[in-house]
Amino acid sequence: MPKSKKTRKSAAAKKRTRWRKAQRRNVHTGELKHFVWKDVQLENLNPLLQRQMLVGQDVMLARIGLKKGCVVPLHSHHNEQISYILQGVLRFWVDGKEIDVREGEVLAIPPRMPHKVEALEESVSLDIFNPPRTDWLNKSDQYLREEK
Repeated sequence: MPKSKKTRKSAAAKKRTRWRKAQRRNVHTGELKHFVWKDVQLENLNPLLQRQMLVGQDVMLARIGLKKGCVVPLHSHHNEQISYILQGVLRFWVDGKEIDVREGEVLAIPPRMPHKVEALEESVSLDIFNPPRTDWLNKSDQYLREEK
């Protein structure tokens, strides 16, 4: 017997709900939540660049892995960015300056300031964005998905 239109809608609604829940598993929605990095989805953006991210109501925390030679092309965004280098050395070009940021150092980039990054050695950074990067969430960040 064919399913009724109402039943089909219900199945589709359930599928959308499951998809939304999967998308939100790394999203903080106002309740206390504990995350373990090894359990957070690792996104391979290109052969030299990987990313994990957690999203709060007003802030995003991203763990970025860059292999030596990885270049994040010149870009800007309306988000304030704070980058803390956990491992390695990243060379930033910001506001006409070339700045090498090493393990244990932090760089604060104001909103809308164009910047470019190159990994001088294998590096890991924790990047904080306020507000969260919607281009990362909706996967419209094509500039990161091409090997440079």
